Amino acid sequence: MKKTDILLLIAAFTALIVSGFYGNSIAAQEEVPKEKVTCITSKCHATMKEVKYVHGPVAADECIVCHGESPKHAANPKKNKFAKIDNVQSKCFECHDPFPKKKFTHTPVEEGECIACHSPHGSPYKFQLLKKGGDLCFECHDEELVADKFVHGPAAVGGCVVCHDPHTADYEKNLRAQGPALCFMCHVDKAEAINNSEYVHKPVSEDCTKCHNPHSAPKQFMLNFEVPELCLNCHDEKKKQIAAATVKHGALKIKKSCLNCHDVHNSNIAKNLLMEPMDLCLSCHDREYKQLDGKSIINMKKWLAENSNHHGPIKQKDCSGCHNPHGSTNFRILRYPYPATFYKSFSPDNYNLCFSCHEKSIVLNPETTKLTNFRNGNMNLHFKHVNKPIKGRTCRACHETHASNFPKHIREAVPFGAWELPVNYKKTETGGSCTPGCHKLKKYDRIKKEINE
Repeated sequence: MKKTDILLLIAAFTALIVSGFYGNSIAAQEEVPKEKVTCITSKCHATMKEVKYVHGPVAADECIVCHGESPKHAANPKKNKFAKIDNVQSKCFECHDPFPKKKFTHTPVEEGECIACHSPHGSPYKFQLLKKGGDLCFECHDEELVADKFVHGPAAVGGCVVCHDPHTADYEKNLRAQGPALCFMCHVDKAEAINNSEYVHKPVSEDCTKCHNPHSAPKQFMLNFEVPELCLNCHDEKKKQIAAATVKHGALKIKKSCLNCHDVHNSNIAKNLLMEPMDLCLSCHDREYKQLDGKSIINMKKWLAENSNHHGPIKQKDCSGCHNPHGSTNFRILRYPYPATFYKSFSPDNYNLCFSCHEKSIVLNPETTKLTNFRNGNMNLHFKHVNKPIKGRTCRACHETHASNFPKHIREAVPFGAWELPVNYKKTETGGSCTPGCHKLKKYDRIKKEINE
């Protein structure tokens, strides 16, 4: 054999070996994997993956994770028949963590019916819910909960889970928190104001739902009743007092009623007042009011500014010392009887308002040297003016009840029907004098008794 023939033989043999080695390698690379069996085909369950939220095993074509394999599956996967899942919740908990043990459990969870709310395959809604938000809840719960005119924000948009945990909770009705703490999860502005206030309305610190319906109500702010009815449902004592009052404070009858004076949630002033008491009164009594009987209530703010000698309660900024701010059976919502007229037959009971502070003996003793400085010698001139069976002069005949520019709140003039009756009072070191329209000039002196004709 020639040398060239030997070389050709070697080359051919080498090529055969190389061809066999690499040929097998290429064949291995080009080998097509066995087709994965899936339930989702054009002929079966074709649309199962076409929703927005697909269950993980479905998305991965792993139906057997939940449904298991039947005996037929090994022989012919395409003829698999899934077994019925007897305990749905146990099957879910093979992948999902069981819910923490809490005091309250949502009924579907308690009954192991996860698929009462969730689709096991897929859904257009997050968490594979069968319906959107509140629509799902109202499959079981009464839709009348949100049927009133004013609807709570979360309830209006189906956000029930903002307040309720759909699985388990530590609080009744599966609430995420208890009492005001639940409301404060959203109403952070109220929480801050309330936590920084000295006085907090009792329902605010206990349970907001005493005033507000958490779902819907016929009144604004989800209130079941309008003010003042809402307030008086709890404030029974005030309800009885206002019902019995023949003279009611105007503030109760206009606009916001109780809320004209009180903050319903919190305040830094006692009684949850909007302002300090006297400032609050003068925020309305800064103008003249015409009454149904034609009489006027003066602009008190202006009067106090123009008259420097203020009555004791005014000095103390305590209008409620004389007036009941809700209502009364007395003229001008006064706490106790006080004559509304220039003349009044005498009875100590007619002056109970004055005598709640002042000593009543000032008008009971005809003579004194100590009870009052309004005396001529030892003649008690208070007794003389007031203590008459028919035309007793009432306190208002000489004194302003709020303020005056004269000592002892003496009036400049007294309303006497259509006439402003002048008093013309002048004070001396040991007495004084007056020339009112009701009598000629009279003088008095505590040291040297004046003789008046």
